[in-house]
Amino acid sequence: MARSNSSYKKITLLLCFFNIALLLYALRTLYASLYIYSGNVSRNSVLYSSDQIRKMEESIRIRKESKPVELIKLVKALEGEFSTENAAVELPPPLKQRIIDEILQRLTNLNSTRTDIAKEREAVEDWRMEKLREAKLALVSRTSNSTIPHEEAGMLARALEPDWAALCEEIGLWIPVQVVNTEHEDKPEGAEEFEEEVLPGRSLPLECHAELHTDYDGHAVRWGLTHHKASAADCCQACLDHAKHAKEGQKKCNIWVYCPSEFGCHSPDRYEHKHQECWLKYAEKPRLNFKDKYPEWYRNSHPSAPVVVPWVSGIVSA
Repeated sequence: MARSNSSYKKITLLLCFFNIALLLYALRTLYASLYIYSGNVSRNSVLYSSDQIRKMEESIRIRKESKPVELIKLVKALEGEFSTENAAVELPPPLKQRIIDEILQRLTNLNSTRTDIAKEREAVEDWRMEKLREAKLALVSRTSNSTIPHEEAGMLARALEPDWAALCEEIGLWIPVQVVNTEHEDKPEGAEEFEEEVLPGRSLPLECHAELHTDYDGHAVRWGLTHHKASAADCCQACLDHAKHAKEGQKKCNIWVYCPSEFGCHSPDRYEHKHQECWLKYAEKPRLNFKDKYPEWYRNSHPSAPVVVPWVSGIVSA
């Protein structure tokens, strides 16, 4: 038993000596690497003389003194002012709603039976200039009788002048650009407005009372979308036949409208009117839709409309 304990102690001592030896080896290796690194650093370092150090310090001082400090401050101030001026003004919701209500009221007061882009644009611009003058007056005079409070006048003046486009987009105000149709008068002086035209097909009887470039209104007794004729004379004859064979109480055709153009004919409805369409209509008192040329106000609201009315029409005795 004593012999086994002695063997155990010997083994323990051997392990301790072995660990100490490993530790010493590791410390020696680490010290050697540090020594090599410090030697390299000392060999690579550059030693400057006092005169060289003095010249470097003087060079740094000259660069600092030559730096345009005032110019840099001025540029930064201008940048800050420019960014402030270009920042869009944020109007309070009540003021924004009041602007919307006033513009809508001004447009409602136009009392126009048809859409007139020029008048709408003029009405909005008049309102803007009036409100801008009132806001600037409130800023200058600081009077209490103004309808615009002084604290809102500055925001309103800025929103109505430099930020007007941004404000229009924000409140959803959009008025389409007015289309200006320019007509070139290149005909010789004294020439007729329309050159004499010859309709294709057989000649029209006098009883058809044909009118070129004319579109009559009326109740359709036969839709032209599915009723095509080879010529205007055939269309007129179809109207005469309809009136002749109409039953008692049935509306008799007394207006015929024909499309002689191979490219189709324009109409304000949603249909595409094609060549040789023949519309048979009835009206107690026939009324013109369009005659000769489409008016400018109509072409402004219908950019695809041609200048000259392409239809041929006639009124017959029922």
